[in-house]
Amino acid sequence: MSRDPIGLAMATMSRIASSSFVEKMGWRTTIEKLTYQGTKTGFQALGAASRQFKSVTQLLRPERLEAPAQPKNQFDLSISEEQQMMRDSVRAFATEVLRPAAPKSNDDCCASPEVLAQAAELGLSYFAVPENLGGAATERSPVTSMLIAEDLAYGDMGQAVAILSSIGVANALTQWGTAAQQSKYLPAFLDENTLQASIAINEKRPLFNANELTTTALEKSGGYLLNGEKTMVPLIQNAELFLVAASLNGKPRLFIVESGTEGVTIANKPNMGVRAAAMGELRLEQVSLGKDALLGDEEFDYEAFINMARLGWCALAVGTAQAVLDYVIPYCNERVAFGEPISHRQAVAFMIANIGIELNSMRLMTQRAVALAERGKPFAREAYLARVICADKAMEIGTNGVQLVGGHGFTKEHPVELWYRDLRAIAVMDGGLHL
Repeated sequence: MSRDPIGLAMATMSRIASSSFVEKMGWRTTIEKLTYQGTKTGFQALGAASRQFKSVTQLLRPERLEAPAQPKNQFDLSISEEQQMMRDSVRAFATEVLRPAAPKSNDDCCASPEVLAQAAELGLSYFAVPENLGGAATERSPVTSMLIAEDLAYGDMGQAVAILSSIGVANALTQWGTAAQQSKYLPAFLDENTLQASIAINEKRPLFNANELTTTALEKSGGYLLNGEKTMVPLIQNAELFLVAASLNGKPRLFIVESGTEGVTIANKPNMGVRAAAMGELRLEQVSLGKDALLGDEEFDYEAFINMARLGWCALAVGTAQAVLDYVIPYCNERVAFGEPISHRQAVAFMIANIGIELNSMRLMTQRAVALAERGKPFAREAYLARVICADKAMEIGTNGVQLVGGHGFTKEHPVELWYRDLRAIAVMDGGLHL
C-alpha cells in the first residue's frame, strides 16, 4: 500500500499532540512546535522507510549532530531550563506509569504494549533523528540522554531498557551511520508503528571482553559473512533491526542486521534482573550481508561506542539507586521497633547515609564522563572509573536496600528485591544502550 509521507507525518503528530498523556506530562508546547516545524518542512523523509527499509529521500552526505555550545572550560553540573523541563516530564512518566507497571512487566518478562505506546507519546525518538530526516534533533547531547536514562530507571530499569534500546540504535546511526544507512533506517524510528531495534554485544563466555569478540565477520565478494552468538540482547522477540558487534580482520566493528535475514535465529532467555527488557539470545549462522551493512566508515570509534553504552548503564544504576534511597528513608522513619523508629538506631542511620554518599559518587563520576564525551574530549578513563564505581556501589546499595527493609525485603511485597536484581546487571552488561 502506498504512503503519503506528509499525510503519515501529520497523522502521527496529530495523534501525539492530541494525547491526554502529553497534556498531563506538560509536553504540549514542545509537540505543537514540532508539529509546526514538520508542516513547514513538509516532512520530506518521515515515514519514507517501511519495514522493507526502502529509502525515499537519499541523503548526499550523512547527517551529524554537533554538541551544544560549551562556553565554560570547567566541569559544570548545571543543566538548562529545557533539560529540567524534560526531566520533570520523564520523571513523572517514570513514577506514574513505569513504577506501577514494574511488577507485571517483571513477571511477564516484557514491557506491555500500552506502556511502550505511552513512552512513544513522549516523543523521545524524535530527538534522536536529525531534522532533515523528519526528526527534531538539532544537536547531540549525551548529557540529556543520560538524564533521561536516569529518570526512566527511577521508575523501573527493565522497562527503561526496553524504551531506550531502539533510541540507542537511532543514536548510533545518527552519530556514525553513512548517508545511505541513515536514509534507509532512521525514518522508520518515526513511523506510527515505531521501529524496535537492539544492540547485541555480549557473548556467552566467562570474563567477556567487548574488545575480544568470538562473533566474526568474514569479508567476501560484495559483502560480509557473520557467524556467532550473542546473549542478553534486549527486545529479542520484537526487534526488527540489530546492531551486532563482530570481529572484522581482528578489529571489532558493528554490523546492521535485519531480523528477517536468512541465518538469524533468536531465543528467549529471561535473566535474573532487567526482565522487562525481554532479553534473549541472537544466533548468526552464515548470515550474508551486503557492503552497506558495516556501520559507518573509518571514522567509526568502537571504543567510544562501548564507553557510551556503559555510561548508559551507569545512568540506569544511578536512577535505580535513587529509587532505593527514596524508598528506604520513609520506610525506616515509619517502621517502629522497640518503641521507636528504626532510623533512630545508629547502624540503620549510618547505612542510609552511606547509600546517599555512594549514590552521589556514582552520579558525579557518570556526569563527569558524559560531560567530557559531549564536549568531544577524551573520556575513556572517566568512563572506566564510572563503570567500576557504579558496578560496585550499585550492588552494595541494592543489598543494603533489601537489608533495611528486613525480612520483608526478600519478598515481592516491597520493590527493593526487584531493584536489587536489576542493579546486579550493571557489572555484566555491554551494549544494549547508546547515549
